[in-house]
Amino acid sequence: MNIPTATYRIQFRNGMTFDRVAALVPYLKRLGISHVYASPVFTAASGSTHGYDVTDANEIDTTIGGREGFDRLVKALKMEGLGLILDIVPNHMAASLENPWWRDVVENGEESRYARHFDIDWTRRLTLPFLGDTFEKVLEKGDISVKPDPRTGKPALAYYNSFYPLNPATYASGEAELPKGTDKAAIAELHDQQRYRLMSWREARRQLSYRRFFEITGLAAVRVEDGSVFDDTHRLILELVRTGAVDGLRVDHVDGLADPKAYLKRLRQEAGENCYITVEKILGGGEHIPADWPISGSTGYEFIAALSDALVDSEKLDELQEAFQKVAGQRIDMRDELRAAKLLMVDNNFAGEFAALVQLALQIGQAEDKESILSEASIKPAIRELLIAFPVYRTYSTRDGLPPEGREMIAGVIDEVRQSPHGPEPQALAFLERVLSGDVEQQAGGQASVFRTRFQQLTGPLMAKSVEDTLFFRQHMALALNEVGAQPMPRAFSVDRFHREMQTRLRRQPDALSATSTHDTKRGEDARARLYTITEAPKLWAEAVERWGEMNRPAVQSLEDGPAPEPAVEWMLYQALAGVWPTGLYPEDTEGLKTLEERFLAYAEKAIREAKLRTNWGDPSMAYERAVLGYARRLLAPDNRDFVADFSNTLRPFIRAGLVNSVTQTIIKLTAPGVPDIYQGSEGLDLSLVDPDNRREPDFNLLQRRLSVEAERLFEGEEEWLSGRVKQNLIATLLNFRKQKWSLFAKGTYIPIIADGERPEPLIAYARVKEADAVIVIAQRLSLRSNTASFEARWHGRKIRLPDPVRRQHFVDLLTKQTVDLDGDLDLELAASGRPFLVLGSA
Repeated sequence: MNIPTATYRIQFRNGMTFDRVAALVPYLKRLGISHVYASPVFTAASGSTHGYDVTDANEIDTTIGGREGFDRLVKALKMEGLGLILDIVPNHMAASLENPWWRDVVENGEESRYARHFDIDWTRRLTLPFLGDTFEKVLEKGDISVKPDPRTGKPALAYYNSFYPLNPATYASGEAELPKGTDKAAIAELHDQQRYRLMSWREARRQLSYRRFFEITGLAAVRVEDGSVFDDTHRLILELVRTGAVDGLRVDHVDGLADPKAYLKRLRQEAGENCYITVEKILGGGEHIPADWPISGSTGYEFIAALSDALVDSEKLDELQEAFQKVAGQRIDMRDELRAAKLLMVDNNFAGEFAALVQLALQIGQAEDKESILSEASIKPAIRELLIAFPVYRTYSTRDGLPPEGREMIAGVIDEVRQSPHGPEPQALAFLERVLSGDVEQQAGGQASVFRTRFQQLTGPLMAKSVEDTLFFRQHMALALNEVGAQPMPRAFSVDRFHREMQTRLRRQPDALSATSTHDTKRGEDARARLYTITEAPKLWAEAVERWGEMNRPAVQSLEDGPAPEPAVEWMLYQALAGVWPTGLYPEDTEGLKTLEERFLAYAEKAIREAKLRTNWGDPSMAYERAVLGYARRLLAPDNRDFVADFSNTLRPFIRAGLVNSVTQTIIKLTAPGVPDIYQGSEGLDLSLVDPDNRREPDFNLLQRRLSVEAERLFEGEEEWLSGRVKQNLIATLLNFRKQKWSLFAKGTYIPIIADGERPEPLIAYARVKEADAVIVIAQRLSLRSNTASFEARWHGRKIRLPDPVRRQHFVDLLTKQTVDLDGDLDLELAASGRPFLVLGSA
């Protein structure tokens, strides 16, 4: 199989084209990249900024260069010996009239050739929730009329710039019969004859007739489990793989599929054994990719979670929690907070999907026993509690039932629900346990299979929206821990746990991607690395927040429902600002403050809307949002000099310690089990906020100029750290070493190393060994807690007792190129020469 040694993620669109990436290929080769990892390149909805709203899966988007531009990129990659990985989207397509398949379904309804391509409930009319109000009110206002579609010339129901095609049978007697002008009654009658129903976007959460991607009604789910649908949606994908243009595939949101395992088996069969395949999959604590999936692993969110074990100061988390709870004015129970978030999702955001499960369960009960005493009143709370208690994204039931691990999971969830204070009726719970386990009467087997599929396709979005897009925007103790793939429940962090995770990773998915930044992470990897340092100094941070709060007290407004922003949101704003603050920004830089303000205000608005407490996307509170954004704007106002100066000065030790964390996590990513994935621009400093901020185009010209071949000189001045050159050139050095020693990193054992001394905890060390090849990694952690002026002082008197496989070997310091002869212990102060890390490769 063609396993990458390192991937580089490129976000196409927003000005990024195939030809522009082709021009970057020599730079990526110098950086040590083996494969470009491309965001979706297939034709997407007009103005798409991401490409996941595909309108034609068998055409390459002309806005980024079309097929000719794609071929030029492939040629440029192959000339330099690089490969290409494509991000594919089998779960959904754009529910857009630009999508010819969707348009055909809208026009022809269930008779359309593509009616079964999309996951639509055809027991009712197709719902199109794209009106600003109800159909009746929009019609009354005169916003709907019958006009020729400018693209086709056929008659359509026109709503502003959207033209919904009419079913030909409804005007078969001639277009002259169509309503004219303002004949609202005739327009309403014509609308009633269509296979679709136009309705308000607000009705989608309860009345949608098609499965969507999460809460996005503009993305309709695709039934790729159907063989013909697979063929139709993968024709071009497989052509590109079979011709050798594409070396690997990244499968988006695999948990949205009806049967991920069956899909992946078909994909592997069609793509061949040499195609590198990974899946976007969020793994819960202790959860692993199913061993029988024919893939190389996940896209690496669990790797981000593992890194927190190496960089968080677990000993002081309780102190930080106490400080935050004091500011919030209440004790916080994360289990209760998670339950509240999930309840909101079940009863509101996913009310339609929940109601469909209830009706399916009642139908199964009736099919098994016509005299069934199960009622909606008993089934509804039972399903609700199961959804709320589900601890991972989903199980993987098929028509053949649940695999053993799935049965164990269901049994555990049922037991938890049974013993909870919210436990539903025992009979209803026992019935659902049978349904989810596949133990139903034969006559109900088909409906039970549908129920299991729908249940599994709901638990994933429910978890994602409850945790990542609600809870993590409500609880602000440590924003660095509020990341995709992180667990919401409090836990201990330790280096020992990190080592165990890496050994497990080597055993279970050694060829999976190891990510630190992606287009979906809540903040950039270097912002997260900096914010980890707050866990080392909770008292210093809490005192600073209190001081800053007093400085900015005049900007807090008193609203009917409380102060705006409330103290917990103030804490969040200060911490988010600390993460995004550029290393070279000073209080006098008015232009720099203004540039940061634009990004920071967009983040603040998104953060408070995602929290869904005092405002939200569907029903925003303008008064509250004006107050919070006004407060956020004040934080960066040039005339707020005392605060800006205090904030900048207070942040300096956090910035310095964060830069050490950045290098440490980078070294780990490049040397630990897994395939390093570099998100565009994050080879430099990535201090981005949540999307769309993290999807901005990097300054590639600057990055190319900064990449040097003289890496050994990078540690002589602070500017090299502050600019990101240290990190960038370290990446180039280690990635090129990985290329030379690919087998060592792909298959080498992982051996934790324990430092001698009274306080070994500020270090993380390990070795990778395969036969005569080895690499030794020693890196600083908890740099802020160490509170010493130099790395020599931090490592003074510290020695590493090396494990037997590397005790007596000749090594080369990969940064200085100096030879190091090892014979037992390693003196860190002497070997590292003032650096906060040491990476030795076998000579």
